[in-house]
Amino acid sequence: MYESLALVGATGAVGRIVRQLLEEREFPYKQIKFLASKRSAGTKLTFKGEEHTVELLEPGAFDDVDIAIASTPDDVAAEFIPWAVERNCVVVDESGYHRMLDHVPLVVPEVNPDDIQKHQGIIASPNCSTTQMVVAMKPLHDAGRIMRVVVSTYQATSGAGVAGEADLEEGSKAALAGDDHKYSAFAHPIAFNLIPQIGSPKHEGYTSEEMKMVWETHKIFGDDSIQVCPTCVRVPVTNCHSESILVETEKKITVEQAKELFANFPGITVIDDLAAGEYPMPLNCDKSDEVYIGRIREDLSSPNGLAFWCVSDNLRKGAATNAVQIAELLVKDRIEGRGTRDEVASAG
Repeated sequence: MYESLALVGATGAVGRIVRQLLEEREFPYKQIKFLASKRSAGTKLTFKGEEHTVELLEPGAFDDVDIAIASTPDDVAAEFIPWAVERNCVVVDESGYHRMLDHVPLVVPEVNPDDIQKHQGIIASPNCSTTQMVVAMKPLHDAGRIMRVVVSTYQATSGAGVAGEADLEEGSKAALAGDDHKYSAFAHPIAFNLIPQIGSPKHEGYTSEEMKMVWETHKIFGDDSIQVCPTCVRVPVTNCHSESILVETEKKITVEQAKELFANFPGITVIDDLAAGEYPMPLNCDKSDEVYIGRIREDLSSPNGLAFWCVSDNLRKGAATNAVQIAELLVKDRIEGRGTRDEVASAG
């Protein structure tokens, strides 16, 4: 196994969930350390009943580390990850900085687990909205080859960090009281409102968030021919992203076949009883590692189209859980004799 583990960004919102998951899933290690910026270094945290001091994120911190799970902004990842790789540490990177680099595999364990074997010291985890969509796409793609996807996302404020959650809470209080609120995470009020822009303008009227979904889907499936048309919307929901997804397949898949494919796929839970008012919602999917699917129906406008609704916890499966699952794959490969630390060093 990988004997020494580091968690980078250990005190952040996603880092806290990673700590929780490492405990819950009994991730194997002999030594563990927690790293953060100067602002948090020196603080104390409790892990598995023991108190640990958060250490400063600096080059020497990786001298004795085999694997690191990192939850940091892009600029931080760009600076520190070369320090780790130079010291033969394998990094699971949750930032967006390395995702589209040719030599860095972009992995969702339920979808393309074998890609981790291509790593040269870095494995990237996708954007949260991409992650749940490709998990939902995978069983359909395997059965009938998806040719086109039209997706509208309804993304929670937790995706914009602590400031986003505070904007929703404080903005809602202010709106109900008839007061003004100065928003810090969003360009427009999020309370009692929808904002049809996430990210900056990027390509032909699409935002950076939308283009991430296009490019990351192509890379994860290894298929640039899949047409992806996304619209990303910020909504006044605290946690869990929702997506309305329409796929067109080369081979027709019926509703019943789709339900069976979804139900038998690891990581997916089907909740689909329209008559009983049962379907996934953020409130009943929060704090879960699953991707939930419901409202499964045939597209009335296309003979080979399927429409469905998809909800997942963006801080867990969309971030922390996916990263921990990647680390678990690394451990499994080490046990099976693949992807050793020495092999990573020689590849670099």
